[in-house]
Amino acid sequence: MDDIVKAAMAKWPNVPHCYGWLALDARGQWRMRDERCQALNLPGDVIRHQTLIDFINRNYQCDDKGCWYFQNGPQRVYVDLDATPYIIRTIVRVKDTQQTLNNDETTLGLQLHTGQFMPTVTAASMDADGNIVLSTGKLLALVDGRDLAQVASHLQIDGQHATDDALLHWLETSGSNNTLTLNLYESTTRHIHVQFSTIHTLMTVSGNIATPR
Repeated sequence: MDDIVKAAMAKWPNVPHCYGWLALDARGQWRMRDERCQALNLPGDVIRHQTLIDFINRNYQCDDKGCWYFQNGPQRVYVDLDATPYIIRTIVRVKDTQQTLNNDETTLGLQLHTGQFMPTVTAASMDADGNIVLSTGKLLALVDGRDLAQVASHLQIDGQHATDDALLHWLETSGSNNTLTLNLYESTTRHIHVQFSTIHTLMTVSGNIATPR
């Protein structure tokens, strides 16, 4: 959190919280939702000002109830989540850099929409639509749909490369007949078991609130 934000919180500690005006979509874009958007249940306008985006990213937090918010100076602006609290994008991996080291030597660079690198992934899930959610501890992140194919290329079913037909069968059977793994890391002993689950279920189990009010 920025020092100037901490100072504002200390100076004005009782500013009312704001709800419904800021959203994070499934592509990791921040959206501003005015009264009209809220009334008509519209997604809102994408925020494109990079300085503002960076400011939101640096001051994005979670409260003790699992509600996510942006600390805008003294005011806490709660965020409506279209999917998960974080969205993952893939980047080109460059060996022998600090970025690679922070990403635990993955064969595919995984970056959160806030700019940080995804910590070591410990769990993965896929829903009926083929969306992939990666997690570690309480950090829950949906893979951006535009990068889904790159992550899916690291999937294996029963130890073999997951073809489209095999993956479709796995989805149709809700993952009950075959073992699906995600092999993100260079170590062959660190295959991540993929469970079949919905984003809603994952959010509930992890204690995250999609629509704070």
